[in-house]
Amino acid sequence: AGFFAIGQKPTGSKDPFALRRAALGVLRLLLENQVRLSLRKALGAALDGYPNALTPDASALVEELFSFFGDRLEVHLRDQGTRHDLVRAVLASGRDDDLVRVVRRVESLAEFLTGDDGANLLAGYRRASNIVRIEEKKDDTRYDGDPDPARLVEPEERALHDRLAESANAMEAALSSEDYGAAMSILASLRTPIDHFFDRVTVNADDVALRTNRLRLLNRIRSALDPVANFGLLEG
Repeated sequence: AGFFAIGQKPTGSKDPFALRRAALGVLRLLLENQVRLSLRKALGAALDGYPNALTPDASALVEELFSFFGDRLEVHLRDQGTRHDLVRAVLASGRDDDLVRVVRRVESLAEFLTGDDGANLLAGYRRASNIVRIEEKKDDTRYDGDPDPARLVEPEERALHDRLAESANAMEAALSSEDYGAAMSILASLRTPIDHFFDRVTVNADDVALRTNRLRLLNRIRSALDPVANFGLLEG
């Protein structure tokens, strides 16, 4: 933390103070001993020991340090055979800075994505994201509002809306209790209604109100998955 505070950060291949190795040592201590803590709070406490003149924007420095540790975690898990994009996606959800918990979530997500439910859900997420992104750019607007239940005229869009609403509270409870198996089961339950929606509902309907509502519903797919990970960062 002190080296970052005085601007002596690793750059490219240069790391004269071996900060990458030191960070890796910290990670190993935390993970191998199952030490549960908020890394951001620990980094903030470390910076508190330095004069204010060195840390005029401590919160920004904490985030920079946390990102640095996140990069080291990617490398550490990649060396153990874990896809680096999984770590990035879980950290990008912004929910977790307990690295023991982050690793458990990464492991659960990795297992989920190897199955048919995970692969198909990822495909559905990408399809929904691409449609919303393209239409937002074309229409110069955002479709991040809540869909109107009264405008859900097709049974498949009503089923998707209801399942997304049901999954939100269940997902929050599963993640809070660190039941990542349950969290992945909730994700799996979204696969069928998403598939049926795309098979049987025309998103770009002639009716402008229906089209807007359906685009907002697709955007809800993205927000439903965000508590687990940023699926947009997943590769493959």
